[in-house]
Amino acid sequence: MPISNIRKDRSEKLATIKKAGINPYPIKTKRTHTIEESLINFEKFSKVKTKLSLAGRIRSIREQGALTFLDFEDGTAKIQAYFKKDKLGEKTYKFFLDNFDIGDFIEITGILFQTKRGEKTIEVSDFRILAKSLLPLPEKWHGLKDVEERFRKRYLDLIINPKIKEKFVTRSKIIQELRNVLSGQGFLEVETPILQPIPGGALAKPFKTHLNALNMDLFLRVAPELYLKRLLVGGFEKIYEIGRCFRNEGMDAYHNPDFTMLELYWAYQDRDGLMKFIEKFVVDLLKKTKGTSQITYQGKKIDFKTPWQRIKFNDLVKKSKGANLDGLFKEACREKIIQPTFIIDHPVEMASLAKAKEGEIQYADRFQLVVAGIELINGFSELNDPLEQAKRFKSKLSQDRMDKDFIEALEYGMPPAAGLGMGIDRLVALLTDSHSLREVILFPAMKPR
Repeated sequence: MPISNIRKDRSEKLATIKKAGINPYPIKTKRTHTIEESLINFEKFSKVKTKLSLAGRIRSIREQGALTFLDFEDGTAKIQAYFKKDKLGEKTYKFFLDNFDIGDFIEITGILFQTKRGEKTIEVSDFRILAKSLLPLPEKWHGLKDVEERFRKRYLDLIINPKIKEKFVTRSKIIQELRNVLSGQGFLEVETPILQPIPGGALAKPFKTHLNALNMDLFLRVAPELYLKRLLVGGFEKIYEIGRCFRNEGMDAYHNPDFTMLELYWAYQDRDGLMKFIEKFVVDLLKKTKGTSQITYQGKKIDFKTPWQRIKFNDLVKKSKGANLDGLFKEACREKIIQPTFIIDHPVEMASLAKAKEGEIQYADRFQLVVAGIELINGFSELNDPLEQAKRFKSKLSQDRMDKDFIEALEYGMPPAAGLGMGIDRLVALLTDSHSLREVILFPAMKPR
């Protein structure tokens, strides 16, 4: 049946419900337990015939004459409900069959019992509409077979794909554990501006907007880096921020215009000490979220056993018989690195905010952590020489992107420090075996139909 006809039919049912004096979208529910709680305590509740009120979305309806079974679910679990004409009365029973559909939200009151087949079930003594759905769920809707439609209508994707929903539960757990681990190591979480007068911290192309109140142009941040370093100047020693960043650039499997990043700064630390910290930090995170330091990503077995390999940028690029170019590294080298590997000692011109190595000033005291061909972390010993930083800005940036206030902040003195940026979306993709960031961003950027 065409969707337009289904919507017309359901709209008529909605009108019938209203005509019966029933609010199809009530404010309050009488839910006493989640479905998960009812299943966990099933033996206790069923034994003493405790009357429960459960609520959730109808996922299936199976009519068998004077009996009807339906499955419904809330955000915690699914359970079967048993409607009996003799118990509810013919008029009420018929009202249910005539006006309720798969996709509707329903409140069911009754007692728990177990069927002859061992199915845990609630026998319905009363029911109530909580929200009438006007469109069918995707099982009946051919449109969701289009992969891109899953991302455009993520709410439907979550309904029909429990594994997708679980990825976002895992994402939340990963971010929470990140915070737990960092807090346990003495790091303070801070927040810095998303709207910035100068898009500093990276050379990426920014999104531009205008603040009417002050009649000034602003930019969505490409990175929080320069504001976080101002906090080092101000006396904070161990800080981090988890937040959205925005880059008006290309899109592919591992790039989205808006993305989530962890940036961390540690006073009196250097690149090498930070790499050792990352090894322990990532392994701890893996054990707490996955229960192991070994994972499989897109068919590749990855072992995070430490220490991880360290390869100089020049040595890696030479193996590919090319020049020291970032583009060559990305195209010819990075995708071949499967096991956790630190790429170190990049040419200094590739890291305008990093200190040069002592005694080898042509190289930056920088690292990149690459896993399964994905750049997961970028970090370095932070440049805190205001004169050198100003010089590099002038050679790399246009006048309108020169953050003179940041240079002034450095002139007041910033302690030696190391910092890093970690792509949260990439980390989650790696730990959930997802081939694209769009699988782990709830609402990725999409071109409208």
